[in-house]
Amino acid sequence: MRILTVLTYYRPYTSGLTIYAERLVQSLLQRGHQVTVLTSHFDPKTAPEFREGDFRVVRAPVKFYLGKGVIMPSFGHLATDLIKEHDIINLHLPQFDAASVAWCGRRLGKPVILTYHCDLKLSSGFFNFVANRAVIVSNYLAGNIADRVVAYTSDFAKHSSFLRTFQKKTLVIPPPVEIVDTSSVEIETFFRDFGFEGKGPFIGMAARMAAEKGLEILLAALPQILKCYPHAQVLFAGQYREVLGERAYARRLEPLLDRFRHCWKFLGILDQAQMAAFYRCLDVLVVPSLNLTETFGLVQVEAMLSGTA
Repeated sequence: MRILTVLTYYRPYTSGLTIYAERLVQSLLQRGHQVTVLTSHFDPKTAPEFREGDFRVVRAPVKFYLGKGVIMPSFGHLATDLIKEHDIINLHLPQFDAASVAWCGRRLGKPVILTYHCDLKLSSGFFNFVANRAVIVSNYLAGNIADRVVAYTSDFAKHSSFLRTFQKKTLVIPPPVEIVDTSSVEIETFFRDFGFEGKGPFIGMAARMAAEKGLEILLAALPQILKCYPHAQVLFAGQYREVLGERAYARRLEPLLDRFRHCWKFLGILDQAQMAAFYRCLDVLVVPSLNLTETFGLVQVEAMLSGTA
C-alpha cells in the first residue's frame, strides 16, 4: 500500500509528535508499505526532497512563520499531486493545512485517517489567538471529512472536546513506545561523557524548552528540593537553544536558570541509546506540563519501562 503521511514538522525536528510519526513510518516500511512524508522545509540544512527505497520525504518551502506556525503557499499543490499517487492519507493533527488536505483526499476518493495528538493551546497574544482558532477550525473540518480518527488513550478520547465530537469514528491505539536495552558499562560511559558531578539525587526532564512543558514549575520547586537534598541535580534532555516560537519563553526563564546554574545541566538532544542510558541514570523523571497541548508524554512510559520513578 502507498501511504501519504502529512504533518507540519518532521525529523530532524524533535518532539513527541515527530517521534511518534517517525516510529509509525518505520513500522509501516518494515511491513512492506511505501511511505511518503509531506512536511515543511523548516530547516534549510535539509534537502527539499529525500528518497531511500520505499521511503520518501517531501518538504514544502516555508514563506514565513507565525509563532510556531508555518505558511507554505505551495503546500496545497504538492499535497494534491501526492494524494493522486497514494492509496491512503494519514494526517497528524493539530495542523493548519488539515482541512484542505482531507478535502482533497475525499474529492479524489482516497481514505483519510487522522492521528490526533493533542488539543492546541498557544501562548497569549493576538497572532497566537488567531492562529489557534484557525488551526482548531481546520482540525474540525478535517474531522468531519475523515474516515477514522486515532487517539492515544481512551481517557483522552473521553475528555478531549475534539475527540468527543467524533467519538463514533474514533479508534484508540496506544502510542508507539520504544526503549532499547543498555548495559551498566554504557550507563557509566554516558555518565562520564556528560560530566555528571555530585552525589545526586538526579532529577530528569525530557522535553523541548517550550511554554507548555512547565520548566518554571520545576524551577520554582528547586529551593524546597535543595533544602532537603543539597546535592540534587537536574538533567534536562532535549532542545533548549533556538526552539521554534519559544524565544520569549527562553528569555523569561533566563534569570531562574542563571540562579540554579550550579544544579541544572542541559544535555541537548539525545539519540535513542543515550536516552535509554539517561533514564537509568535518574532517580526520578518529572513531567511538569501545564496545558492540554501536553496530552500524553511518551517519556513517562519510557521512564517506567526503564525502572525510573
